[in-house]
Amino acid sequence: MGTIRAHEFTSMDGVVDEPRWTFQYPFDPRMGQALADLMGGCRAILLGRRTYEMFAPAWSTRTASEDPGAPFMNDTPKYVVSATMAKPTWQNTELLGPYRPEGIRRLKERVDGGIYVSGSATLVHALIADDLLDELNLFVFPTTRGSGPRLFAEGEPRAWALRRHEAYANGALYLVYGREPAATQGT
Repeated sequence: MGTIRAHEFTSMDGVVDEPRWTFQYPFDPRMGQALADLMGGCRAILLGRRTYEMFAPAWSTRTASEDPGAPFMNDTPKYVVSATMAKPTWQNTELLGPYRPEGIRRLKERVDGGIYVSGSATLVHALIADDLLDELNLFVFPTTRGSGPRLFAEGEPRAWALRRHEAYANGALYLVYGREPAATQGT
């Protein structure tokens, strides 16, 4: 059974909009290694429509010599949640249709290994609300944005267990959280 592992770049106040604002922080090679480790344990990619539409043109022409993540992004089976997309444009892509928890559960049953989610904040909100997200990989940058889409939507509180953490010279933190057992939820 697959495990869904989301990756987000976030500000200290939880904003997860398009991460161009992270460019002011020098990229630490250890951040790249953390991403490579995360991707290395995944056998599928799950994306929302907007993220897919940003990623497809950006990744589909990249080669391994240009970016070491290109083979993973291009060769790995991709699944897109969308009620409006008619036809995928990126190789190895399957449309799942509109978001339905049972469709995500079926995907988790089909995939043997990790299912990588990058960005896709609307999708991640739904996965959290439906208790389908298994792991949250956060790169928290030392800034506040003040406004913008937040990682966590208002609603029921959830407990998470810190599994791993790293600090980088650029001031960013890498935090890996797993779901807390149901018995400790809401405490």
